[in-house]
Amino acid sequence: MRKIGKILSFTVASCAMVAFAMPAAAKDKAPTPRQLVKQYCRVCHGPNSPNGEYTPMTFIQDQWTDFFANTYKDAHKGVVDPHHNNKKVLEEITPDMLKKIEKYMVDHAADSEHPMTCG
Repeated sequence: MRKIGKILSFTVASCAMVAFAMPAAAKDKAPTPRQLVKQYCRVCHGPNSPNGEYTPMTFIQDQWTDFFANTYKDAHKGVVDPHHNNKKVLEEITPDMLKKIEKYMVDHAADSEHPMTCG
């Protein structure tokens, strides 16, 4: 009988630990494309920025696609991100992150079906 009690206590304790750990795991979710734009683009390209203010509405879809295909790397070559430990932008933003950022900018461009109307 004591073994069953110990096993039951262990099982309940284990379940409780898993339940408390779940919210922490939820915090580890990958950032959304919108969050990526806010964390990596808007910090340097916000209102009154010396780097220029850029939002999805700055360009039409084709212009954003062209920018990411042909201009992004040259425009950010050697640029460091003071908001992310002064790492080079081209090293800090992974290819997967860049794809999500590009999709967000294109999907909310001035000529898109869902243009971004506010920050």
